[in-house]
Amino acid sequence: MIPLIQRYVFGELSRTFASVLSAVTVLTVFVGVIQQAMEKGLSIEHTVLILPYIIPSMLPFTIPAALLMTVCLVYGRLSGDHEVTAAKSGGISVMTLLWPALILGGLLSGLSLFLTDQVIPWAETQIEKTIVRAMEDILYEKLRSGNGFRDPKSGLSITVESVEGQELIRPIIVVRTRRKGNNPERTITLRAESASIQLQNRDRSVVVIVRARNIYSSLSDNQSLRDNSEKVFSFPWQAEARSLKARYLAVSEIDAKMKEVNRERIEARDRQFVESAMALTLGQYDTLVSPTLSGQAKLAERTGWYNKLFTEKHSRIALAFSCFFFVLLGGPFAIWQGKKEFLTTFLFCFAPIVGIYYPMIMGMMTQSKLGTIHPMLGMWLANIILGVAAMLVLRRVVRY
Repeated sequence: MIPLIQRYVFGELSRTFASVLSAVTVLTVFVGVIQQAMEKGLSIEHTVLILPYIIPSMLPFTIPAALLMTVCLVYGRLSGDHEVTAAKSGGISVMTLLWPALILGGLLSGLSLFLTDQVIPWAETQIEKTIVRAMEDILYEKLRSGNGFRDPKSGLSITVESVEGQELIRPIIVVRTRRKGNNPERTITLRAESASIQLQNRDRSVVVIVRARNIYSSLSDNQSLRDNSEKVFSFPWQAEARSLKARYLAVSEIDAKMKEVNRERIEARDRQFVESAMALTLGQYDTLVSPTLSGQAKLAERTGWYNKLFTEKHSRIALAFSCFFFVLLGGPFAIWQGKKEFLTTFLFCFAPIVGIYYPMIMGMMTQSKLGTIHPMLGMWLANIILGVAAMLVLRRVVRY
């Protein structure tokens, strides 16, 4: 029951969007991603393995630009060929021509939100696993060729007699941990008849599985362990474990995390009140303004993490729905320009978006994370401004 002209416009939009998105994605992948992967030491084989996970992660960023270019191309051509004028002379309103683009923008907004919420966290996990396997392959290859591996940055040093498959023969593993807080710097030494190594990228640790009768470990007060069963040792290979990032969490996980952090904020605030009351009772007035209060420090840390989670949730939704607002502005603007040179229309429309929209998003995101502005207002402010500008252009196009 869809009118013929709307099916025609929707078909033009769909075909053009598929072509533009493919070109933009391929260009971005092969010019940016592959070059960076090669610079970081990944082989061509491992780079190809992570491409299926990188492409979905890039789509939420390439879809809005590709959709805006598509709308400018299609509606600019329709207006330049006077098809819009012909439709209006036949009693067909401009909104009838714009409905296919608005529907497509809404569908792609939902797709972008799904990709950001579900696919990107999954893809990041798969990329980490692939990189860890690549690091393990590089580690074993260096041990086979040079019977040793040393990384001064992480403090990890491995010496072996030989390597058979994934088995290290008579390894000597030394890890130097850095000083952190009250924990002093120390050196961990592990000697065994045979062992295998697994790298854990998320918590930055080395897991050593020892299969030998005689095991020497400095973790056991310089005593030899004698056991026929396997023993597992885990120790850090960098100073700090990888911190959890909000963009790696789904919205449902963010909501659960926010409830947990909010509970910790309440506990930290109560502890700050108790410590402040004790300081007043004891006459320690300097302590009241000191940042060393454990409750005060904990409250500030948890509040910052809560603001980051809250900002991530609304920024994810707002950026996903930028597809709809780009269409809402780009379609009427292309009709208003009425030129066949779609690239000129695209630049006139996209330049303010690059120069105003995205800088505003980044600025509001920073202020929202600091707690200066409410995340809901900060993340949706750019879309609201874009919507107001779109309504002004749409009103002019519909009227004239």
